Amino acid sequence: MMSVDNKDRKIIEILKKDSRTSFVDIAKQLNLSEGAVRKRIRKLINSGIIKRFTVEISEPSVKALILISSTPAIPNPKIAQEIRNIKGVEWVYEVTGQFDIAVLVSGPDIAYLNKVIDEVRSLNGITHTNTLIVLRQH
Repeated sequence: MMSVDNKDRKIIEILKKDSRTSFVDIAKQLNLSEGAVRKRIRKLINSGIIKRFTVEISEPSVKALILISSTPAIPNPKIAQEIRNIKGVEWVYEVTGQFDIAVLVSGPDIAYLNKVIDEVRSLNGITHTNTLIVLRQH
């Protein structure tokens, strides 16, 4: 795995705040050349440290967190990958504790979320779910 230095960490923090920040603006903030920033970002992407650039929209949506228990007979990474392919799923995490997987889902309304949750529950290997509707995001 690629080693990440302080400049790389600063680049990542800048991009987390606004992934549209130009290489030139990042370079100015870090006293680097635009080419050096471009090269560092390319290395961060190629090494898998930066996985994707996303768009955060402000359209109204309903979100829920689904906590999932699974059977040991099916590996969690296999279940997580199947969940990731369901439309409406934003994030999938393998976690420790009482549950095995945590999933963030979103959609335009509760009816849509119910369909997504039902699809998640129908997957082979899932033994129990606990769903939490998000009331407010900070």
